[in-house]
Amino acid sequence: MARGNILGKYAANVITGIRILCSIGLLFCTVFSVLFYILYLICGITDMIDGTVARKTKSASSFGAKLDSAADLIFVTAAFVKLLPVISFPKWIWYGILIIAVLKTGNIVLSVIRRKKVLFEHTILNKITGFLLFLFPLTLSFLEVKYSAPVVCILAAVSAIQEGYSAHAAL
Repeated sequence: MARGNILGKYAANVITGIRILCSIGLLFCTVFSVLFYILYLICGITDMIDGTVARKTKSASSFGAKLDSAADLIFVTAAFVKLLPVISFPKWIWYGILIIAVLKTGNIVLSVIRRKKVLFEHTILNKITGFLLFLFPLTLSFLEVKYSAPVVCILAAVSAIQEGYSAHAAL
């Protein structure tokens, strides 16, 4: 196999792997430092391009999709661990976050019970929600949390409901 073919075959997974490494790196950075923003942006950019690279190189795979979902979970978890302690949310936003967590967890549990595997639906609404979640920390210097967080929470809740419906409606 030619070298270019090998690189193309694994390029998307390498990009996803970079997101995992940068996500872990976030945990060791001071929040809102230059290094934090650099790693955060790399995570977001790699999330946006790995799927496209996989499709363009015809290397999309079940493993790559699972790796991407795992990388998303690691990135979101690392970002939450670093950001939630330093962002002052109104109490009612915490309730919204809890509702979303319950909906997402319920979707995972249902997929395991009904389909015998964990499903992560990549719906358009999930992608829009993910993009807004990604932008959220980048807007904190000029947009108050009390205005931006409700929009993200409502969209995330609707997205979680849609995800559950689309994954389980046909069963």
